[in-house]
Amino acid sequence: MTGAALTLGFYFPADGKEIEILKSESAENLGIELNAWITIDPSGKVILTNHRAEMGQGSFQSVPQIIAEELEVNLDQVSIVFASGNREKYGSQVTGGSSTVRSTYKMLLRVSASAREMLIETAANKWSVSKSECYAENGFVIHKPSGKKFNYGELVADASKLSPPKNVELKNPKDYKIIRKPLPRQDTPLKVNGSATFGIDKKLPGMMYAVVERNPRFEGKVKSFDDSEAKKIPGVKYVFKTNRKVFEHLYEGVAVVADNLWAAMQGRKVLKVDWDDSGFDHHSTEQLYEKMKDQLQKGNLISYKTQGNFADAFQKSEKKLEATYETPYESHSCMEPLNCIADVKEDSCEIWGPIQGPDWIQGDIAGTLKLDPKKVKVNMTFLGGGFGRKAFTDYPHEAVMISKEIKAPVQVVWTREDDMTLGPFRPGMIYQCKGGVGKGGRIAAFETRMAGQNMDVQNPGADRSTYNSDVVEGFLEPYFKSIPHFTFGDTPLESPIPVMWWRSVYSSTNGFAFESFIDEMAIAAGKDPLDFRRQHLNNQRYQDLISKLEEVSGWKKRNKNEGFGVAITECFSSIVGEVVKVSKNTEGKVKLDKVWAVMDCGWYVNPDIIAAQVEGSIVMALGAATKHATHFADGKAVEKNFDAYKMPRIADIPEIEVHVMDNEEKAGGVGEPGLPPFTPALTNAIFDLTGKRIRVLPFNLDEV
Repeated sequence: MTGAALTLGFYFPADGKEIEILKSESAENLGIELNAWITIDPSGKVILTNHRAEMGQGSFQSVPQIIAEELEVNLDQVSIVFASGNREKYGSQVTGGSSTVRSTYKMLLRVSASAREMLIETAANKWSVSKSECYAENGFVIHKPSGKKFNYGELVADASKLSPPKNVELKNPKDYKIIRKPLPRQDTPLKVNGSATFGIDKKLPGMMYAVVERNPRFEGKVKSFDDSEAKKIPGVKYVFKTNRKVFEHLYEGVAVVADNLWAAMQGRKVLKVDWDDSGFDHHSTEQLYEKMKDQLQKGNLISYKTQGNFADAFQKSEKKLEATYETPYESHSCMEPLNCIADVKEDSCEIWGPIQGPDWIQGDIAGTLKLDPKKVKVNMTFLGGGFGRKAFTDYPHEAVMISKEIKAPVQVVWTREDDMTLGPFRPGMIYQCKGGVGKGGRIAAFETRMAGQNMDVQNPGADRSTYNSDVVEGFLEPYFKSIPHFTFGDTPLESPIPVMWWRSVYSSTNGFAFESFIDEMAIAAGKDPLDFRRQHLNNQRYQDLISKLEEVSGWKKRNKNEGFGVAITECFSSIVGEVVKVSKNTEGKVKLDKVWAVMDCGWYVNPDIIAAQVEGSIVMALGAATKHATHFADGKAVEKNFDAYKMPRIADIPEIEVHVMDNEEKAGGVGEPGLPPFTPALTNAIFDLTGKRIRVLPFNLDEV
């Protein structure tokens, strides 16, 4: 940008006071790194530096809509560039926890409004009129009495000399012209015409290609390898041992580097590696779940959240229930497999790829190479799916190690089989639930004990005596007030299998147990499942969501030959309720007819993006509930590709109807909260239709 451009950003003062809006030049003079940049150049074009990834969730559209609203420009005047990794400059850049909008929308609104006011003030000064006589619209400042106007580009040079206003008045949501509108996404044409650059599309001059033969048992070591046949493949240049860091474990493999990807893949096929797989367990799926069950029988190792006296209240309950629920290990299986380009030089490193957490990658690589973080540049591309997997640091670490070895830029590409079998995976879980129903059909006591791998204690030396605070993730907040006696605990399982975040994280498994058991308690209490939830959720926001869900689904008008199930969960500051309707087809098999979803994410940007994310979440949940799971045998993942790890097909998808609540609540997440309620709503609907409770996932709809 030239000096004539107006560039604004925000930062958080060290004294904890409210955020400050500053010009780029002022920030530089003060030695301050601004968190987000909005630049208006002399042509009037608005350039937004997007510090978060775009992996399909819609930030490439949502963030410009926020900017355009308060800045008073059309979306075709806004272009986006991806920021490189820099925590000092942009704050957290991790695109996870459905946090992009909810963590920055207030600041983005303020920065945009500040820029608008500076432009209006500049125009008023040029006309020697009162600022109150001027307004901004469609990239112009207009003088109301005379109709005279300036293009923003004509004002930026002088506006850049002003100080940003301390306080700006933001619009009332009822006055929005761009926010809350279902405007088409700007990245859609790029993805349709093929011009969008995903990580796997990126090319550099002189770049080499690598694939890696990695130990399928995760923690095994390379004992020896024979590369004689691999080196006979035309184009293969190097074969050597390498590693990737998964948490603090160094996982070993053998890299095959060639001047084209096909040669590297062919070289890998004829490579012979002798592995040392001693010193760690070779778990099968059956062994993993037996260990979880044994741990549950022994009781909680750790209690995280308790209130009252569960044991006493349970014994005194009029009706007592116990149930166990199982959820499987899952692969992320993004449509774009993992890949990363690294170019390591003596005193610097540059990365390109589909990366969810560029600031994490920058910090990790700087530590590995012992470089100043400013010497590590991490460039984001579009991501062909992420779901948490591409926020991890292992695959860039591996690319860096290979580039450092060959002293050239290299793109490391994972095959579909690599992507599905090497993890990290969503951890499988078992939940043991107990509950008591008391007077008036109310919940008197509630207990959940969870067994499974804890994502936070996988590093060597990690404190395994600490509790898993996410054991309550997905549970509705008002329940903690309406249930007098409860306890939540976990019994962490240890295994060499690496596990990590998967869309909606623990809510994806917790939600199935919580909302299935709440439904079982409703039936035991002789209550309508939706009324039972209403009875325990004494909060207007939840009551409004239930009323909306009841209205749109026709819950009170259910027919005898239809099964209806409901579930409500919350995560990442959003509440989602879903109703699933099932029936039987002509062959007597269960048929999935329709899903109604009500999303309460508070303040929101684009209803079409919300609908798309809820629909995608439901499809992903349907797959995990009824189609696929990752199994293990002799310490290795069994499912290697989509022939075994089956995905839902278009014919499997029911009609999905999404509704968005309008209220004055703070913004919540959108990309993940639509996933957890689907599966319990589905299994509750199946119970309503057939009387059969499903407590183990995945299950086959045709076999219910």
